[in-house]
Amino acid sequence: MGERVLLVGSGGREHAIAWKLRQSPRVDEIFIAPGNAGTATLGANVNVQPKDIDGLVKAARELRITFYLATMDDPQPLGLVDRLSAEGILCYGPTAAAAQLEASKAFSKEFMVRHGIRTAAARTFTEYAAARAYVESLQGRPLVVKASGLAAGKGAIVCATESQAMEALDIIMLRRDFGSAGNTVLVEERLVGWETSAHAFCDGRSAIMMPFASDHKRAQDGDIGLNTGGMGAYSPSELVSDALAAGIRSDVVERTIAGMAAEGTPFAGTLFPGLMVTESGAHVLEFNARFGDPEAQVLMPRLESDLFEVCEAAARGKLHETRVRWSDRPTVGV
Repeated sequence: MGERVLLVGSGGREHAIAWKLRQSPRVDEIFIAPGNAGTATLGANVNVQPKDIDGLVKAARELRITFYLATMDDPQPLGLVDRLSAEGILCYGPTAAAAQLEASKAFSKEFMVRHGIRTAAARTFTEYAAARAYVESLQGRPLVVKASGLAAGKGAIVCATESQAMEALDIIMLRRDFGSAGNTVLVEERLVGWETSAHAFCDGRSAIMMPFASDHKRAQDGDIGLNTGGMGAYSPSELVSDALAAGIRSDVVERTIAGMAAEGTPFAGTLFPGLMVTESGAHVLEFNARFGDPEAQVLMPRLESDLFEVCEAAARGKLHETRVRWSDRPTVGV
């Protein structure tokens, strides 16, 4: 009897991952909640929303799910992996505690400081007046203002001037455009360089890197709009040298896995640090605890190994027994 796999989400990422899973001889059925028109051609869509954890657990029971592969951000901080694991379902994805790496930018910033992972200097605020006073004290320095919680990849506002930073505080803390995700705000130095995305399969103790990808987040021609979840991506990232890749692996990915394990919250699943590479090296802009979108759309076509078998090995803590093969062919998604 083959595997019955559950994905949660409705994006191009879920379509790309379902497409790759469909190629595995180990997988019989794929269920996507809620899915989209594309995923409906690869498996069965399930009418349950990503934040409805009770509904997802109920559906997993009824559909006799044997494996959950975490692809999007919302379910993990709400405890879906914890709940499904308690039902005896094998899961590739972080627990609620480990998912705080993405769910709370305040937590992840403090974690990086504790473990010596390079990142932009930042201050955290819960009070609007205090945040405004701090921005004023910086006298127009370029900044990034971020909602600490999950905001579908749109919670970071890049600010070139003091007035833009003040407007960003208004958007997040007064207008509440990102809801409770903006209860805590980070005011962060703006790094200058170029961005790339690292992805790694993780099993709580070890990691296997995926190829690098670069996405483009800003809306409108000329990148003059706000950040989006991603306008497009390509892989490989041609600016990532072998030396830089090795440094990102050791100084970011491996240090993160070791730090999470040391703190009693081992991270299993896809670790996806967004990086800014400056003259002084790679700095972590944010951690994501799942596959990127649109990055997954350009990574899955390059994966030559069986995606299910890699994720199963990670879920069982056996990545060290696994080799992952990738095509050299470049990919692009718009």
